Amino acid sequence: MRSLVKYNELPDGLLVEHLRMHDKRAFTALYERYWERLFHSAAQTLNSVEEAEECVQDIFFSLWSRRETLVLKHSIHTYLSVAVKYKVIDQLNKKHKDKQMLSEAIQFMVTDAPCAESYLLEKELIMKLERTIALLPEKCRVVYQMSRDKGKSHKEIATDLQISEKTVNNHLVRALREIKESITAVIPML
Repeated sequence: MRSLVKYNELPDGLLVEHLRMHDKRAFTALYERYWERLFHSAAQTLNSVEEAEECVQDIFFSLWSRRETLVLKHSIHTYLSVAVKYKVIDQLNKKHKDKQMLSEAIQFMVTDAPCAESYLLEKELIMKLERTIALLPEKCRVVYQMSRDKGKSHKEIATDLQISEKTVNNHLVRALREIKESITAVIPML
């Protein structure tokens, strides 16, 4: 009779060896051992549960895909920790590029369109923006307006509303996401 190996009790090095031999139970043990830590690390920086989950899933998918050729100079813990940092950086760069692309698209649409079309597009964008802001949850709307209309810093808003700076940031992330989705409906190429 085959002996039962308790994978969750095996050291990382043995799990990596089993992983290289296509052992799904070793992969599962590594996943269960490190998923939560990696998720928390990603979520702290990204401020998005969905994006953090996606980052960690991508890392583990890559780990499984590269299992045969995986060469570790350090521990699997170090490898996964560094992988999550690079994945988060990639995600932040992508967000920045998306915002930049939105800004450039609006600028292109407004400046390169004929005058009447430019005026109508600008007017439609402003109305859409105002409607979207009006439909935001109250606290989210207030934080957004304090930041954008009054030019207050995260710290000033947090002090004025007696909430944490992280909560201020979360409200702004939500507001910007909803605004982007709203504007994307007007400018479908985004």
